[in-house]
Amino acid sequence: MKYYLIVGEASGDLHASHLMQALERQDPEADFRFFGGEKMQAVGGTLVRHYRELAYMGFIPVLLHLPTILRNMRQCKDDIRGWKPDVVILVDYPGFNLKIAKYVHAELKIPVYYYISPKIWAWKEYRIKNIKRDVDELFSILPFEVAFFEGKHRYPIHYVGNPTADEVRSFREGYDESPEAFRRRYGLSDKPIIALLAGSRQQEIKDNLPAMIEAATSFPDYQLVLAGAPSIDDGYYRKFIEGQPVTLVHNDTYALLAQSAAALVTSGTATLETALFDVPQVVCYETGFHWLFKMLRRFLLKVKYISLVNLIADREVVTELVADTFKVDNIRRELQRILPGQSDRDTMLQGYAEVRQALGHLVAPDNAATMMVDLLSGKKR
Repeated sequence: MKYYLIVGEASGDLHASHLMQALERQDPEADFRFFGGEKMQAVGGTLVRHYRELAYMGFIPVLLHLPTILRNMRQCKDDIRGWKPDVVILVDYPGFNLKIAKYVHAELKIPVYYYISPKIWAWKEYRIKNIKRDVDELFSILPFEVAFFEGKHRYPIHYVGNPTADEVRSFREGYDESPEAFRRRYGLSDKPIIALLAGSRQQEIKDNLPAMIEAATSFPDYQLVLAGAPSIDDGYYRKFIEGQPVTLVHNDTYALLAQSAAALVTSGTATLETALFDVPQVVCYETGFHWLFKMLRRFLLKVKYISLVNLIADREVVTELVADTFKVDNIRRELQRILPGQSDRDTMLQGYAEVRQALGHLVAPDNAATMMVDLLSGKKR
């Protein structure tokens, strides 16, 4: 069968590549075409456009790049229509993907499957109308979404397990590099490591990284190692770390987390990855307009937390310093409380065990691929 996949960022490229591998195991005739990245390319098929040309975040960047965004969307629609796939598989990235879903459902009558469902439980809950209308099958990777979609909105979904949990588990099982070898590989000292995970977009890095560095350099017995995001050039990081005691590690985040004593993490999938590596963390997220975030949290945001760790546990396992609480002194204080030898460290690690139990042991891409092929085969019969 022919599968058309659309992702909009690095994490989607990773998750989609694993789904493609699982689809190949289920369907030896699988043929792929996609908006994606290098990891999907490595599996095989045709890359139509790289996700780097799609990923604009925030009102102003979107407005400035609107002609490009519209051109990309038009190309995507035309390409799907010309290729005539058996299914379109959308991976997160709802601003773009839900518009594609509307077109495919209305104009092409091709099944639309959504892998890694949009996080409308956080905000923009009104999008449930579009999902009900335009998405044939929804595949969730977060266990608490079942109650939201099925209980609250009467829309059936498939919880298939969590791919991040799969990926971390697989990495940890095969990773045997010693701390000495890791430090030697990157020219590091013998000091324990504080990892800095400052986001995957330039604006996030600009807003968060300087304060994270300032807070972490208050602990001279530790060394700071920054995880470079796949979509960000090393040159962009240099303006923030030049003259600072920070080592940049690019495309090696899992190895870094495996070797770290603690971490400062910008909210997103990285918070869950950090938890699954059992690295105590402080979640740091500067929004720029504190008054606006307060208003959004009061009137629009539907959740108590911003980190996946706390959302999955349904309680505060990790401290979230967001908007008006995002201050260097607060970051420094919370980091101190989770360093080795501090009592809050063990409490956080116990919370991580709850998160791991809630996620379960399903292998998400394998589970989703089996369901997808079975559903498509049933429709084709």
